[in-house]
Amino acid sequence: MSSYVPDPRRWKALALLCVAAFMVILDASIVTVAVPSIQRGLHFPSGNVQWVLTAYVVTFGGLLLFGGRAADLLGRRRIFMAGVALFAVASLGCGLSTSAGMLIAARAVQGVAAAMMTPAAFSIVLTAFVEGPERNKAIGVWGAVSGVGGTAGSLVGGPLVDGLGWEWIFFINVPIGLGLLALSPVLLHESHGQIERRGFDVGGAVSITAALMLLIYGVSEAPAHGLTGGRTVGALAGSVVLLGVFLLVESRSAAPLVPLNIFSSRTLVGGNVVTLVAGMMAFGQGYVLTQYAQQVLGWSAARFGLMTAVMPMLAVVGSIVGQHLVTRLGFRKVALVSMILLGIALVVLTRLSVHGNYRGVILPGMLIFGPGLGAGCVAGSIASVHGVTEERSGLASGISNAAFQIGGALGVALLSTVAVSQTSGTGVAALTHGYQFAFVAAIAFAVVGVLASVLLLGGRRSRVATCDHLVPATD
Repeated sequence: MSSYVPDPRRWKALALLCVAAFMVILDASIVTVAVPSIQRGLHFPSGNVQWVLTAYVVTFGGLLLFGGRAADLLGRRRIFMAGVALFAVASLGCGLSTSAGMLIAARAVQGVAAAMMTPAAFSIVLTAFVEGPERNKAIGVWGAVSGVGGTAGSLVGGPLVDGLGWEWIFFINVPIGLGLLALSPVLLHESHGQIERRGFDVGGAVSITAALMLLIYGVSEAPAHGLTGGRTVGALAGSVVLLGVFLLVESRSAAPLVPLNIFSSRTLVGGNVVTLVAGMMAFGQGYVLTQYAQQVLGWSAARFGLMTAVMPMLAVVGSIVGQHLVTRLGFRKVALVSMILLGIALVVLTRLSVHGNYRGVILPGMLIFGPGLGAGCVAGSIASVHGVTEERSGLASGISNAAFQIGGALGVALLSTVAVSQTSGTGVAALTHGYQFAFVAAIAFAVVGVLASVLLLGGRRSRVATCDHLVPATD
């Protein structure tokens, strides 16, 4: 790496890319706060309002691998800017929507744009910083943004919904998008993956995109139709079949969308499992706690955002500390401690009561959850791209971001289903009982994260890969 010359604008570029990432991740969670207002304002048919969330997550998660590959082939800055422009237009369309169908369609387009922006942005970060302490610091900042974006929906959305109206959770993206477009040519270099075969794997792209979309659709529909409902089972079965088709296509393709040997690295696989679990707990915990605060305690969206502001703030602290510790101690220890912290926080939150106990339950839970989430996001993100060479940075970032988004969809779906199944009646006592069980179920997510940290992540820091494939971390 002796010939490496750092880009003097790389930290400014990182700030710009993190703003874009925050906007994208926030839009997956902020709508939860606005759902009641949207349902009233657009007269959503009963049972259909969840599509305001689902339409975004399905297209976002389903197209991330496609977006990462497109960035490597067509140019990372080009795909990023195209995604930003489309996101701004779609956000304007969301805010101007006059019917349920129009809003759902605009949200789906937002998801497409997010799937273009996110892997391109993360890939630019990877190529701007050499692997080692400096890249770890950059990914630490990126991880902080992921953690905060996944938990700050109420903090940002509550005042907007209560003050200006639900439309403004979308309108606010327009000036931000315009600013990003203006600064991108100044701060970002164009780059491509140096790929020998530049053909596009159409079969692989179609099969994996359809598989991911069916997976996210299936888990998103589970709260309404049950985990054993025909629609849920059919979607999940279709996803498994298409995943098999994808693996077959990739094993025979001369220029595969996802070279299967990328998964030969235990560190990459372990990092993505940790990232998946972090997404499950970030979005799942946020959804359940929001429902509890508004439906049981009667808090407004704005009050809930202010009362929980400490959690995203501590997620930033956890991210900063986490990236320093990853450099010194390795992935395993940081990921393991973060998963244990998240598990402890969920145990605390199982003590929710009908009358509420902010100082005794909610606040302590958030004080533990925030740092654990921040450190977990960072450890997973760094591990999931460790040893990735420039030509595969878009692909690796697409996999990592897909893991976080799919984890978020899984977390919300599973915990919603548990809460509904354990709620017998409509009173606040019945609702509280359901939410308590949801947090009990969420502890299993942390256990999976602990196992992934111990079994898959290397115990010592690994050297930077210098060949065209990933070098697994050593134990």
